[in-house]
Amino acid sequence: MQGFRNILFVCDEQSAYELALERVIWLASANAARVTMVTTIDSGGAQDISRLFSVIPGLGSQQIGETVVAVHRAKLEDRAQALRDKGIEVETKILIGTPFIEVIRQVLRDRHDIVIKGAHRAAGRRFFPGADMHLLRKCPCPIWVLNSAAEPQSQRILVAVDPMSDEPARDILNRTIMDLATALARNDGAKLDVIHVWRLQEESTLRHGLANIPEGDIDRLVAQAQNDSKARLQSLVAAYSEFDDIMRVLHIKGVAGDVIPEHVAAEGIDTIVMGTLTRTGVSGLFIGETAETILNHVSCSVLTAKAPGFVTPIGAGPTGGIH
Repeated sequence: MQGFRNILFVCDEQSAYELALERVIWLASANAARVTMVTTIDSGGAQDISRLFSVIPGLGSQQIGETVVAVHRAKLEDRAQALRDKGIEVETKILIGTPFIEVIRQVLRDRHDIVIKGAHRAAGRRFFPGADMHLLRKCPCPIWVLNSAAEPQSQRILVAVDPMSDEPARDILNRTIMDLATALARNDGAKLDVIHVWRLQEESTLRHGLANIPEGDIDRLVAQAQNDSKARLQSLVAAYSEFDDIMRVLHIKGVAGDVIPEHVAAEGIDTIVMGTLTRTGVSGLFIGETAETILNHVSCSVLTAKAPGFVTPIGAGPTGGIH
């Protein structure tokens, strides 16, 4: 996983940062990268932490705010020491405001090329609650959210590809996530499943009696769709033949939002690598139903990358953060 030289590591109390620590150390060491470690204070959007305590009578809100920041800073510096002991260049920063917004603003300000964080801690929920989903939807750089008991090394990785010959952006994205997945699998000594879920759009409608289309004609359309998608998949993975010893290529008919979570559960997948695309003509939006359906039905670590041209809806905002 070459090329990540400016890592943003989110390690606040709400994130299972312990799972991500070894990954940050590995990636930073492998790439001679610098790391910015941040913790967030959710102030409901207020930039002045003392405002949180201004309604409490008889207390000095500014002093309390300074104390809160000092405690957060001490904890952050303590966590940063593990990286500094490995010779990694580390900067620490406290972000105040709505956490996911401030993380994205930090990415924009300092041009980070990857965000790594532990999964958001929340009782009684499936993976990817709102806090993490906001980041996955709107952060412009790759996001790696770790939630697997297999960390700090993966054992079973799945990369979900969707090769389309007439979409250059999708082709670039497929190669980007293949690069990430194969490098990660090789580093961890993990097995890699490359999966492409295909189907003929509206097949069930075409087979309805009201459509009055001969079954043979529909079967030929299905076979053509299968052959075309398989050829595109084979063309994509041909460039990664050096990973044949650890890679299994799967071409499965169905709906991706159903097939992929089922495969993750059945095969014990601990890490998914997937890409996200902007909807045509609408900047800053996650690809939508398929990707979000998958993420709402898995509980493993996920590494996502955006397609070229993605524009986040979050503005850079004021110069923020407390060093």
